[in-house]
Amino acid sequence: MASEFIPSVCPHDCPSACALEVERLDDHTIGRIRGAKENDYTQGVICAKVARYAERVHHPERLTRPLKRVGKRGEGGFQPIGWEEALDEVAGNFKRVAERYGPEAVWPYYYAGTMGQLQRDGINRLRHIMGYSRQQKTICTELAYSGWNAGVGRSWGSDPREMADSDLIIIWGCNAVATQVNVMTRVSQARRARGARLVVVDPCRTATAEKADLHLMPRPGTDGALASAVMQVLLEEGYADREYLQHYTDFSDEMERHLAGCTPEWAEEITAVPADQIRAFARLYGTTPRSFIRLGIGFSRSRNGAHNVHAVSCLPAVTGAWQHRGGGALLGSSDLFRLDKRLIEGLDAHDPATRVLDMSRIGPILCGDEAALAGGGPVMALLIQNTNPMAVAPDLGAVHRGFAREDLFVCVHEQFLTETARMADIVLPATTFLEHDDLYQSYGQVHLQVGCRVIAPPGECRSNHQLICDLARRLGAEHEGFEMSAEAVIDASLQASGYPGLEQMKEQRWLDCSRSFREMHFLDGFGWPDGRFRFSPDWVGLGPLGEEMPAKPGHWAVIDAADEEHPFRLITPPARNFLNTTFSETSTSRDKEGCPRLQIHPDDAKVLGIGARDQVRLGNRRGEVRLEAWLTPAVLPGVVSVEGIWPGDAFPGGQGINLLTSSERGAPNGGALFHDTAVWVCSEDREQDEKMRDPSGICRDSILTPDF
Repeated sequence: MASEFIPSVCPHDCPSACALEVERLDDHTIGRIRGAKENDYTQGVICAKVARYAERVHHPERLTRPLKRVGKRGEGGFQPIGWEEALDEVAGNFKRVAERYGPEAVWPYYYAGTMGQLQRDGINRLRHIMGYSRQQKTICTELAYSGWNAGVGRSWGSDPREMADSDLIIIWGCNAVATQVNVMTRVSQARRARGARLVVVDPCRTATAEKADLHLMPRPGTDGALASAVMQVLLEEGYADREYLQHYTDFSDEMERHLAGCTPEWAEEITAVPADQIRAFARLYGTTPRSFIRLGIGFSRSRNGAHNVHAVSCLPAVTGAWQHRGGGALLGSSDLFRLDKRLIEGLDAHDPATRVLDMSRIGPILCGDEAALAGGGPVMALLIQNTNPMAVAPDLGAVHRGFAREDLFVCVHEQFLTETARMADIVLPATTFLEHDDLYQSYGQVHLQVGCRVIAPPGECRSNHQLICDLARRLGAEHEGFEMSAEAVIDASLQASGYPGLEQMKEQRWLDCSRSFREMHFLDGFGWPDGRFRFSPDWVGLGPLGEEMPAKPGHWAVIDAADEEHPFRLITPPARNFLNTTFSETSTSRDKEGCPRLQIHPDDAKVLGIGARDQVRLGNRRGEVRLEAWLTPAVLPGVVSVEGIWPGDAFPGGQGINLLTSSERGAPNGGALFHDTAVWVCSEDREQDEKMRDPSGICRDSILTPDF
């Protein structure tokens, strides 16, 4: 057959959900992948890692047959088995566990390996019908969305396409060059058409920051102080839109008195951003009505993350930037889509009395922590789809100990033999997005899209939907969704949501779900009953930890601060060529990234006696990892960075970076703390290490006097 380009949608955990065109060479083979030029958000531009997706879908290490563990857990011993035997094994173990310990002892665990609404979330239909433990999805957006919704009250903002009409674009807490290439397309358009300026707020000198007209470089976890100081300047120097504040917000004299104390000099002590830079940015922002803030998720991943996101979301309310095309702000667009997911998720069988387990706490949960288990019994069986918790979850030491339990039954449905799959009793081969049908919304743009199968699955791979339906029949779970094809579920869900059916969606490829300018910019009111933006949020109403939180923007000093034993603050941002652990299995992505590296400021390295490319140790009370040093002024003194979620075997010691991150819950409603970690650093020199190590396990040559 002649090659042809078939419409599709990028399924990966990225805000863009790019519209794709996939070259089909034959029924089993793809070639190139390109962005759809007709889509007015994608505009033909996609990231390099997805453009070379053929390397991944046709990878020689793709799982293509069911496997059963032989030998001890984690040793990597598996033997091929048939699907019928595998399904009987999984269903039999789930029944055994439910009979002995109750259905809540089974925990279906998933996340965003695909963002497809059916293939990702269909696992919940089995969960609800069977009464298995529910899951709180805290590992990515919980902190950020809590912070945004605290003020705005809706999970949308200015249409991202408006960035092309902006005179000032602020990218706050996001390396868009690596993670949102379409945002950078809009920046380029605004610069060419309007001479727009770009400001980047990021604790690292990222590839995005390199392109900025102004880069503000705050210490990790201090964004709330920076935003509050900007508000102080806007108010003091007359850049605030007083009429807008009175009409659209709860701004008060008390709030103004509070912010009057948040001077740039005050913020400089906390953030390390010079006061004159803060004033320059505030004046630029205050004199540019068409100013668009694109908030990222990264700066929310801290104990004070939601508080910081809220402080940043206050800025367009102070200047009234929401009133202008190309002005306002955006964190996510999830609330635009209003999908009816009753059929997909089996919500008609949802029982609110069933316990909810925090996915970011999987380590403590599997280790039997009573609080993490939410008052219930142990988790004795797992069904895992679309995620790799043995690498991506926080507090990997606890995660690894939990998965090592011989009394725990684990089934993993995967495309590759990941670290999590290697700990499974049964491994089932999964399709990629090119080998099944699905429905896609986005959290960074406005199009609803369908993506249909492009090629046949390799070997014996089955889709998530097919597996869930197969298991349901063996478990005696009854629901109409288990008897329907993927296409039928998608079609019914679209029509139940008031959207065109599947066939029409296939023809038109995407549906613009944006709202009117007034709605997108909240000119008829924000998402609270009184229609006002909240400078003083009801944190208690947003989650059980909300009562701990300050009532006003500022700096909430609850982060894992540097101290004598742990003088560095660690952040773990995404790598450009990985997406979480996806693509870490492809040779091109690994070659481009090289190896795990510790980015450390040359001044800090000099004090520690560390040279470029030296092997170093990085650790805290949770453990230590070994990796290569990269000396760079791209990080502040006292801050270190490790990019990307590498497999543990990429580190000399065999332990991944999330060994060091905490599984504590961020306020107000939980959330993972990947960028809120204090650590020590020392040379790998063993002779020196033994001399300098004290009984507490701290490398004494790592001790620096913290400057914050």
